[in-house]
Amino acid sequence: MHDVSDYTGYLIRRAQQAHVAAWQREVSAEVTSVQFGVLNVLAGSPGASQQHLVERLDLDRSTIADIVARLERRGLIERIRDGADKRRNVLHLTLLGQTELATLLPRVERVDEVLTRGLDEKDRSTLRRILGRLLESPSVQQLHARD
Repeated sequence: MHDVSDYTGYLIRRAQQAHVAAWQREVSAEVTSVQFGVLNVLAGSPGASQQHLVERLDLDRSTIADIVARLERRGLIERIRDGADKRRNVLHLTLLGQTELATLLPRVERVDEVLTRGLDEKDRSTLRRILGRLLESPSVQQLHARD
């Protein structure tokens, strides 16, 4: 019999629990980390499509559609018809969305600090590199493709 901490999935789940707890304490109980991701991507890619968000954030179309609708209702983003393709909407941060993102950014950096405080910079870099490799591995990509 193995200790549960011998299983990668268990450790990932516990890390996610720690992330959610730190996010709610340090950042916001209203804006989720995925919603932050949308705001952040739009800040760097004004006029992006929902499909761009799907690809950039590795989420499914229905999840992105729901998040975009919520952020639009809150006045943080706006949908505008693409001038070149009237069938397509493009997304932009509103002034309120830009202000919200500016407020969130230092808080998000604090979450990263809280989660990795016990690690030196080399270990932080190694952790990110290993997690990135895990997520890019063919076996994980294949699992995700089934969603």
